[in-house]
Amino acid sequence: MEAFEMKGDQGTICSKERGFLYEFRAGNQHFVLTVPLKFPVQESATHLHRHLMRPYNLPCFIENDLKESLNRFIEEESIKDHDEEAEAALEAVKYGKVDLHQLANAWAKTYTEATLEYARPEDPSWDEDFADVYHDLIHSPASETLLNLEHNYFVSISELISERDVELKKLRERQGAEMDKVMQELGKSLSDQDVNMLAAQHFESQQALENKWNNELKQTTAIQKQEYQEWVVKLHEDLKNPGNTLGDEINVQPNQWRESAEGNGRLFEDQRQLEESFTIHLGAQLKTMHNLRLLRADMLDFCKHKRHHRSGVKLHRLQTALSLYSTSLCGLVLLVDNRISSYSGIKRDFATVCQECTDFHFPGIQEQLEVVQQVVLYARAQRSSKSKRLHDSGNRNNGNEDKSKNVEQNLSNILPGEFYITRHSNLSEIHVTFHLCVDDNVRSGNITARDPAIMGLRNILKVCCTHDITTVSIPLLLVHDMSEEMTISWCLKRAELVFKCVKGFMMEMASWDGGISRTVQFLVPQSISEEMFYQLSNMLPQIFRVSSTLTLTSKH
Repeated sequence: MEAFEMKGDQGTICSKERGFLYEFRAGNQHFVLTVPLKFPVQESATHLHRHLMRPYNLPCFIENDLKESLNRFIEEESIKDHDEEAEAALEAVKYGKVDLHQLANAWAKTYTEATLEYARPEDPSWDEDFADVYHDLIHSPASETLLNLEHNYFVSISELISERDVELKKLRERQGAEMDKVMQELGKSLSDQDVNMLAAQHFESQQALENKWNNELKQTTAIQKQEYQEWVVKLHEDLKNPGNTLGDEINVQPNQWRESAEGNGRLFEDQRQLEESFTIHLGAQLKTMHNLRLLRADMLDFCKHKRHHRSGVKLHRLQTALSLYSTSLCGLVLLVDNRISSYSGIKRDFATVCQECTDFHFPGIQEQLEVVQQVVLYARAQRSSKSKRLHDSGNRNNGNEDKSKNVEQNLSNILPGEFYITRHSNLSEIHVTFHLCVDDNVRSGNITARDPAIMGLRNILKVCCTHDITTVSIPLLLVHDMSEEMTISWCLKRAELVFKCVKGFMMEMASWDGGISRTVQFLVPQSISEEMFYQLSNMLPQIFRVSSTLTLTSKH
């Protein structure tokens, strides 16, 4: 047996030395090769392999096997060293031997430097470029031209919707007359089967007509969006050149100001709106001023375009457009059921308002809801697989099994207290809508501060703080419509709960955003009485700390 020894690279800074052992046979002789290597190894395995083969005249038939053995040895020993270093580092952190703040800063600095050095810079997207261009133009003399163009597109869509509604109304009237004739002949010359066949034909006809108009509206809005964006970019480029000015002004279509009973009835109905405003200061040491408003109004009034609004459509729209890409966004809380759709109730009414005007900046409401649905399905699938793993590991009982079955059956639905968000540039006063899921429990009188709807409001306010939403409108009674069981005592109890909870959440805001002044609007249904409204108005300053004026008099 012969032993060969080779010293490691003396110029390399090493922390440990380990012996690499390799055995091989040549004929009847058994050879052992011992090589001390210093770790971490600074040289490549190929380079070390050559250092072994050439100086000691090793036979060529062991070359590949020696190289594989050397690679495997270096990899295994390096992993052991890394594991030992990691364990030592974790122990140091665990027993407080390392300053966590200093460690986090070091990691952040290293990550930032590595990212700046090696990561490819992201090219700005079309949406980002268009947002910058629009923000520049809306804050320039071209703003009036932009608003006129937007409103002309709005009028075109409104006329298209009016044509659709008229045609659908005529179809329903004709079908109603046909059904009346059939019902008169029922039991004489016609049977129940004939009635069912006619009803099925009517349904198919309505679906075909609705699909035809929906496709036409979708195509029209897509063309408008493309034309508008191209025109805005071109106008911005033209105005960059010195000496260029605005070309021909875009005038508002004349029929915009034509006040017809039909137009007033469909677009906006001016009703007597009750409103009270308050200024409050919240905070323990450093107080922050907030504005509170109590309004009797429909939630969708903040979304509809008020064509005949007394302040003028352009002025009313300008404020929303100016703050579209700003740190002063406006949000609205809409109470919905657990299905992500726009087929019924207030969800359908909201979708109808969204479709009355083309959104030139964000996807349409249906596209956004489809994305939300996919995200919910993915999140539910992840939670379901996690619960199954926990169930298989031993946490098993009948209650859990029933609950897991329930979740599996409703993967596409959301739970009470959860909410999804849609973005809009085509609504009257709203940029962001929070669709908060509530159940029938909100109509009872026994909900508490831990109710999912209340906790959902807290999470919504937290999102407002982190995403520059400085104005948010909340349904004070957590319902959009009044019903018989909602007595005076029910309303007072519910309003007191929401007022107190929102006050607590607003005080938390100081730790979330550093204390930024915000506006919170509490909305009550339009069907509520004036007497009830003023009782709620008197309650608000008792719960919040309302700023009072001081009268200073001089002594003579």
